[in-house]
Amino acid sequence: MSKLNLSKLGPGLLFAGAAIGVSHLVQSTRAGADFGWGLVWALLLINLFKYPFFQYGPRYAQATGETLLDGYYKLGKGYLWAYFILNLATMFTIQSAVTIVTAGLAATLFGWTTDIVTWGIIITFLCSLILVLGKYQWLDKLIKIIMVTLAISSILAVSVAFVKNETVIPLDQVFPESSGLLFLIAFLGWMPAPLDISIWHSIWTLEKNKISSKNSLKESLFDFNVGYIATIILALCFLGLGALVMYGSGSQFSNQGGAFAQQLIQLYTSSLGQAAYGIIGVAAFTTMLSTTLTTLDASPRAMSKTVQLLFKKEDKNYYLHWMAVLTFGTASIFFFLLSEMGQLVQIATVLSFITAPLYAFLNYRLVISSSMPKKHQPKKGLRILSVSGLLFLTGFTLFYLLSL
Repeated sequence: MSKLNLSKLGPGLLFAGAAIGVSHLVQSTRAGADFGWGLVWALLLINLFKYPFFQYGPRYAQATGETLLDGYYKLGKGYLWAYFILNLATMFTIQSAVTIVTAGLAATLFGWTTDIVTWGIIITFLCSLILVLGKYQWLDKLIKIIMVTLAISSILAVSVAFVKNETVIPLDQVFPESSGLLFLIAFLGWMPAPLDISIWHSIWTLEKNKISSKNSLKESLFDFNVGYIATIILALCFLGLGALVMYGSGSQFSNQGGAFAQQLIQLYTSSLGQAAYGIIGVAAFTTMLSTTLTTLDASPRAMSKTVQLLFKKEDKNYYLHWMAVLTFGTASIFFFLLSEMGQLVQIATVLSFITAPLYAFLNYRLVISSSMPKKHQPKKGLRILSVSGLLFLTGFTLFYLLSL
């Protein structure tokens, strides 16, 4: 790929930065620890079936110059209201979840204080300050450094773990039952990310076009594919670390942010050696910090755009207003609902899964609608995958709801 195309990477890496967080560091690692290699089928299948619906974010934005939210509004105001309500119901929990893991890593690494709430507040307001001062440009530059650091350290760690591992871990694939089914749903819901991140990607695509020459559709899709492939490879790395280091050991991951962070870093250092503790710790911390940053940036952008469309206030930008709401809402959860974080995250992840068919349907409908130029609409192969993905997501959601 040409240097020009590589220099235009950005929104796809931001997508990866947002995706490679709780779903990878927490859930993929836990999947490996609890089931060995048994959930590789679920990881690969969900990434395959979600692929077209994520790809339609940058495809639609680049082809039309509009975000997916503009498209939802054209399909029907009710769809945009549904998004507004769902996002309002989950954005505080999602922000709190990624921040609390970041806070746990900070407490483990920096030792200034072990109080998770204190670290959570500091990180939340620090990220807010970075976004207010640096806006999209800082995100675009920081994410490239962070992703390279994470990729190298993760691939190196799992490679060494393979070499050092002396036990044979069965490759048999499993389908969890009873309480394991709820974990599987949460795993699929946020793997590689909730489908509404396609909306964020469409917004970032247009932001990128504002600060540089506009990418072609081909360049934009290349950027997306780089980010998407990175999320799959790193998910397999984290699942592998959990399987190679913890599976069958009798150890279980803690539900407490600080204790989990300690175990997570130990996964790396047990593979690479204690000398690598600092490097690996910083890599894990910057990964979660990038997720905290990208989610704190994206939700306010999406809510601002939604309000503009619903209330016909296109001339006003509510980004800073919604960032303030999200920042103080997240801080409130730390102070008053920290003991309920496990349940809140479970609710958010399950909501992400059962609403996936809705976002998949809307994104697919948009890219084959009259709003989309014919030459940029998906080809036959991608359409077949889209329909297959819709059937899979809908069928699995119904299966889960009927099993309750």
